[in-house]
Amino acid sequence: MLRKRMLVVLAVLAMLLPSAISAQEAEGGFDFGLKLGIGADTFYINDTIGYVTYQKLTVSPDIAFGKFGIGLELTLHYTFTDEAGVDPIRTEGDWIPDPALDQNYLDVYLPKFMYIRYGFKGDPLYAKLGSIEDGTLGNGFIMNDYDNTHFLPGQRIFGLAFDLDGALFNFPYLGLETFVGNVSRFDVFGARLYARPLAGTEIPLLKNLQVGTTFAMDRVPGLYDLTPGLDPVYLYGADLRQPILNSRAISLAAFTDVAVLGNQGSVGGMVGIGGRLAGVITYGAQIRMLGENFVPVYFDSTYDLFRADKYAVASGATAVPAYTGWLASLGFSLFADLLVFNATLDGPFQQSGTGNYLDWPHFFAQFIVGKGLVPNVSMELSYDKRNLAADEGFFQDLFSFADSVIQGRLNYSIGSAVLSLLYDIRWDPVQGKFITHSGIETAIELF
Repeated sequence: MLRKRMLVVLAVLAMLLPSAISAQEAEGGFDFGLKLGIGADTFYINDTIGYVTYQKLTVSPDIAFGKFGIGLELTLHYTFTDEAGVDPIRTEGDWIPDPALDQNYLDVYLPKFMYIRYGFKGDPLYAKLGSIEDGTLGNGFIMNDYDNTHFLPGQRIFGLAFDLDGALFNFPYLGLETFVGNVSRFDVFGARLYARPLAGTEIPLLKNLQVGTTFAMDRVPGLYDLTPGLDPVYLYGADLRQPILNSRAISLAAFTDVAVLGNQGSVGGMVGIGGRLAGVITYGAQIRMLGENFVPVYFDSTYDLFRADKYAVASGATAVPAYTGWLASLGFSLFADLLVFNATLDGPFQQSGTGNYLDWPHFFAQFIVGKGLVPNVSMELSYDKRNLAADEGFFQDLFSFADSVIQGRLNYSIGSAVLSLLYDIRWDPVQGKFITHSGIETAIELF
């Protein structure tokens, strides 16, 4: 029943989208690109065969018109390995559902769309379908930077983000943010409805006050580790956001959230500030007051990898005492966001002694060099590390890969050819070992 309701919501959003697009002026013209890629991916077959490396051929058309864009990725994996039990052309997972992953045809064919997008996060109208690495609702206290790309290349997940601000229709009083992590399964989804109650006044500052309410849920917490029968996890909350300064020299906003982890009835809250200095330096800080068995930012960037740890708290299997925590972030963004670095560190003021992951600081950093800043080179790196100082000292654990996720991509362009070096290493808490993927891809931009 819930899945049918969500399909109805998507249908309504689809009907709203064309009229909303026509309400904005078209920006830019038509653009078409086509890439032909060759490379290799490694897949786990079974305990007997182990890992097998497949060569791959990828065709990727990319179409853009103004703010609208669509990208496809059609991949053929093949191998010349003459080994029993190894298919020369990989079909399961690529073209037909893989029983080992409990897939259906939506799981297989929706991910052929790398993305479908209109606008950007923060625009009055924003829509993105496909691979999403920054799913956020409101101030991010319940859902922040949710990432559905952790199982690439073996499994691409098709998600949805859709935001609509009433200011697009000259009605700035209401707005909506929505997110679905996996459209074919409707496991993780959420929505935030917000209002600007004083938008029609001329009261300085307060006319931009934003009041919101958020609901987010994971219907199938055991989806990716194939653990059946787990109860859904849901959170809901309310928030305020008040812009204070908005100039080229400095921007500053204050915000606060109160949220409830519905499974436990536990409550948490935070107050914070954030903004930019000189349009270059990004900063933020939060104080968090967290009740017993409450998990802040339940749906974070590595949620799909650490669902079991989160669920242990949500289900009551792991007890977490009430505590006060903190968050600090600092970074920079230069050359029209072509050079970006951001680091965030959060944790408790005092460990509870229960030994759960919330007892220890958590670090996340991202570094991006966009295309065009350095001749022929672009790059993306990210590092997510939990349980800092749990095993050794803070700095020793910071450079220990256990309980971490490291992702990197380095692109080198020569004319129409692009050579990409890929590296991904993540700690699997269920298996207690590292899962590593690395490879080289070559793409030729035909158009």
